[in-house]
Amino acid sequence: MPWWSWRPGHAGGVESELRAEDGNVRLGVPPQRDPNAVVLEPLAALAVPVPVPRETPDRPASVEQVTLRRLGDALDLLDIRYLADGDGSLLAMWERHAVLFTLEGPEDEILVIRARPHSTVPPDWADRAYRVVNEWNHTRRFCKAYVGDPTERGQLPIYAEIQVPLGAGSHDALLVEMLDCGAAVSSTFVDWLHDEGALL
Repeated sequence: MPWWSWRPGHAGGVESELRAEDGNVRLGVPPQRDPNAVVLEPLAALAVPVPVPRETPDRPASVEQVTLRRLGDALDLLDIRYLADGDGSLLAMWERHAVLFTLEGPEDEILVIRARPHSTVPPDWADRAYRVVNEWNHTRRFCKAYVGDPTERGQLPIYAEIQVPLGAGSHDALLVEMLDCGAAVSSTFVDWLHDEGALL
């Protein structure tokens, strides 16, 4: 993974000169963006690959608390079928893995997307499992992967998860995008474990 310097000019104490696309010279870091100046664009212009609720003048996008009900609605929009357990979790099953969508934290404010391949690793492959998981974490941006505690049969499960704090809430389009990303990267992770990672 490449190492990038913190900011231009900070290492030596000299501000570097940056040239913007319009030809103007800018010194240092640009000013902080004003969050109140955000321009809302229609979702169609953003080329969102999944059908999300559209913002209209009479129904603007609103930020609401993320609930299990909203997670289920977003999974329905993504055409991801799931089972609801009695503990406040939604479980989606694929051929090679399962993905748990849930809310955790003291106030159920943390969205957790946790994937687990159906296959497990024998205990004598533990060193290889740690190396493969570390390689994924080193070369990939999404899904933190880890080796779980041994099962009752002594096998080692492999997990990948994304945790996002959403105490301030989320609008529908962002929630759908996060769930879509979590499901897609989970599938990529499990395929990688079977193929390139050669662990399962």
